[in-house]
Amino acid sequence: MRSSYLQTDLLSEFDRLQQQVASLFGGFPSSIRSDRYGSFPKLNVGTTDDAIEIVAFVPGVKSDQIDVSIDKGLLTISGERQALFANEESDDARRYAQERYAGSFRRTIELPANANPEQVTARCSNGCLMVTVAKHEASKPRAITVQ
Repeated sequence: MRSSYLQTDLLSEFDRLQQQVASLFGGFPSSIRSDRYGSFPKLNVGTTDDAIEIVAFVPGVKSDQIDVSIDKGLLTISGERQALFANEESDDARRYAQERYAGSFRRTIELPANANPEQVTARCSNGCLMVTVAKHEASKPRAITVQ
């Protein structure tokens, strides 16, 4: 009986700790589908032998509404996503849930030291922005012949 009490007490302590951490960092999303304000667009960042690849998911944003820039090793993607309907931005509307973000956005990614800011391409297709930053030649893997 005593061990049951300790487990319950321990779980309540973990719950209390989680709530304190959440309040420290401004809270966490309540579900996997909800996001914190300002986390648009979602990003995938990866690397190949030749480049760093960033995919930003920007559905509903036209390519001429997106700005991509690099300065001092930081890649910035910014722009604006328009509301679909007039009442989407209205303060009079009573919303039960809002999962579509509208308004200005800005995401900044720190690039690795081997990124070459002189060789960058960006293209937008089907709601995905693909930014490719080439790597410096010296950082690319190469085979060494053993004699």
